[in-house]
Amino acid sequence: MKIGVFGTGVVGQVIAEKLDSLGHDVMLGTRDVQQSLAREGKDNYGRPALKEWMAAHPKVKLGTFAEAAAHAQLLVNATSGFGAMEALKLAGEANLNGKAMLDISNPLDFSKGFPPSLSVCNTDSLGEQLQRAFPQLKVVKGLNTLTSFLMVAPRMLPGEHHIFLCGNDAGAKQEVRTLLSSFGWADNEMIDLGDITNARGTEQLLPIWVRLYGTFQNPMFNFRIVRAEQ
Repeated sequence: MKIGVFGTGVVGQVIAEKLDSLGHDVMLGTRDVQQSLAREGKDNYGRPALKEWMAAHPKVKLGTFAEAAAHAQLLVNATSGFGAMEALKLAGEANLNGKAMLDISNPLDFSKGFPPSLSVCNTDSLGEQLQRAFPQLKVVKGLNTLTSFLMVAPRMLPGEHHIFLCGNDAGAKQEVRTLLSSFGWADNEMIDLGDITNARGTEQLLPIWVRLYGTFQNPMFNFRIVRAEQ
């Protein structure tokens, strides 16, 4: 499948690596290709500069947001929450219309330092804002409540643990579920919360996630939902 991944940071790279390993035709999308390739030094996770990463993954393409969107049958938004709306605007409505998009972004606001707050919450969400701005794009919120390394390798943690999906289009959610199954997520580990308004809940898990990260000093954890037997 042709898949476009918006964002060249650690989340975008980790997702693209997994997709490439599964045989998909992947294009990373960025605002400025040459500027992205010109960056030097390792990131906060010790990963190499994008130019080196691209050399190590020769099948993965790099283009503008518009090129990645036009390339794709399925989209993944792995940008920061701050840059998500602008990325989609640069991608172009015509290149987005009718496609499913897994939206991993979170509205984290670091303007007052760490830990971050949320730039939108309670009565709205970033997922909803993206859906309203691009009504013919099929936004599916998911994978936004855990570290990128677990997104693509859930069995790195023992036992059953969970991720959450929400979106207005049932077909798009099924496309995403199929993709995530290929990452190793069991069907009962993907909890469908309903329509895109439920992104308010999943995005609001980030403040507790960030604080748990600060406590553990390690991002390799996830949420597990335990229910009483019915």
